[in-house]
Amino acid sequence: MAQESGAFQEEAKRTRVVLVDDHALFRRGLRRLLEYRDIEIVGEASHGRAAVQLASELRPDVIVMDLSMPLMSGVEAIERIVAADPAARILVLTITVEDNEVLDALLAGACGYLLKDARAEDVAAGVQAALAGDSMISPRIAGRLVARLRETGRSRAQPERELEVDLTTREVDVLKLIACGKENSAIAQELYISPKTVKNHVASILEKLAIENRIQAAVVAVKSGLV
Repeated sequence: MAQESGAFQEEAKRTRVVLVDDHALFRRGLRRLLEYRDIEIVGEASHGRAAVQLASELRPDVIVMDLSMPLMSGVEAIERIVAADPAARILVLTITVEDNEVLDALLAGACGYLLKDARAEDVAAGVQAALAGDSMISPRIAGRLVARLRETGRSRAQPERELEVDLTTREVDVLKLIACGKENSAIAQELYISPKTVKNHVASILEKLAIENRIQAAVVAVKSGLV
């Protein structure tokens, strides 16, 4: 019985994922890649409209979504899914970082992005990061995101507002560097502290601000005038 119970618990821990991409061949390869790493694929969709429906019906742990698709784009699908379920975890898996749709997807509520030529280990790690409410996002994209937020704020003439929670001086330093697209290792080097200490500061920042990932932290930093 103990073995059966343990097997049941192991099965229950498997991450449930929906794949959204208009190329069936790519979905097939991605399914094999993730299933090999004990991630369960509970559904597939070839366009954004079907993705919205599957998200509502299946309530997956994570949705892995392309951006350029027929009938409804990935960005619009993300907006609709997040509007219906703010806790939805969506990882963008796209072909380029140059398209502004990547930034639009992040602002719409995606947990992060990866390129389609990413290593299998990185894709699996991206799924697990999304599940944990974290984000896998490159410094390059984070920097562009901050620039976009600044432009948006200026165009709407929105006044800067102070943070509504008390962060320590060190936490503010870390938050500023997060908003500039720095990874934990780079933050550690710049502030002369250990990566583990940075990780602890990041966790504290997210908890105090009641947010879930670094992308949202960057948004808060920009809107508060920290960067």
